[in-house]
Amino acid sequence: MKALLLTEYKKMAYADVPEPVCGVDDVLIQVRACGICGSDIHGYDGSTGRRIPPLVMGHEAAGVVASTGANVQTFRRGQRVTFDSTVYCGSCVNCRRGDVNLCDQRQVLGVSCGDYRRHGAFAEFVTVPARIVHALPDNLGFNEAAMIEAVSVGVHAVRLTPCAPGDTALIVGSGMIGLLTLQAAKIAGFAQIIAVDTEDSRLAVARELGATHTANPKTQDVTEFVKALTKGQGTDAAFECVGLNDTVLSAIHAVRKGGTVTLVGNLSPKTELPLQIVVTRQLRLQGSCASAGEIPRCIELLATGQIKVDRIISAVAPLEQGADWFARLYAGAPGVMKVILAPHA
Repeated sequence: MKALLLTEYKKMAYADVPEPVCGVDDVLIQVRACGICGSDIHGYDGSTGRRIPPLVMGHEAAGVVASTGANVQTFRRGQRVTFDSTVYCGSCVNCRRGDVNLCDQRQVLGVSCGDYRRHGAFAEFVTVPARIVHALPDNLGFNEAAMIEAVSVGVHAVRLTPCAPGDTALIVGSGMIGLLTLQAAKIAGFAQIIAVDTEDSRLAVARELGATHTANPKTQDVTEFVKALTKGQGTDAAFECVGLNDTVLSAIHAVRKGGTVTLVGNLSPKTELPLQIVVTRQLRLQGSCASAGEIPRCIELLATGQIKVDRIISAVAPLEQGADWFARLYAGAPGVMKVILAPHA
């Protein structure tokens, strides 16, 4: 089969690779759409250490069931499906308590980190365990369905975060995950949502998708802006969707006493922690990793139009153009958020 293969860092090839073997508990899926994730771009140059070549990347995908293993009774050939990016064991202590994203045997599609190599969905076919596969409604297109994994990241972060009627939320970073988290926060009941980004074009999209206020740290002091909107108190919650030192600090300084900072972005492995502020203001500081059972809810939110992704999908291209798109995204193509690659265009 054809696949987009990371042959060495910063080099990709549209190449012939062996078709994956479908195990007895697996589903072989003909991939129709797969999104390029920001983590793929950061793996492209080896900076994360989680995309060791040679590797077929890609974990945000949707397609059609091509065949099923002997033990699989829940899916049929030709069925339209999507799947979680996390391959969990289902039997460890974390899985048994519902925290499948924290599975002790966790693997991620399209990741090679030394401990394991799991080829992903930038290919004509991919196999995944049936337990992480989900059926799609007929009214949800493959390109939109390829966004479900990303949507689940935002929905999971919001589910972890307390929200009372009238609460205010800050979204730091209005890229793809920030915009999806923003929409999930609106659905959860946050009355005021302040979006922050250094690009005015992204802030314009944030307003379209439900932000009540926006702020650009290049032109204004975000902390003072938030205080002015909240009578000096700060927001009830902040969702940090970037993962850099300055953006993490911005989120911490913006919340009220007793507020919650949910950390979603993780571009930098380490950031500064203003310990006295966190302690004396009794802030709740928590991480949010991937998702844990939210995908069925996300399918519903997309199918009913409650979460919109059309303004986030910037381009759809054949898989054979994938190497060019990776190079463009790595170079920082302006105005581009999500690119979907279609193996069967």
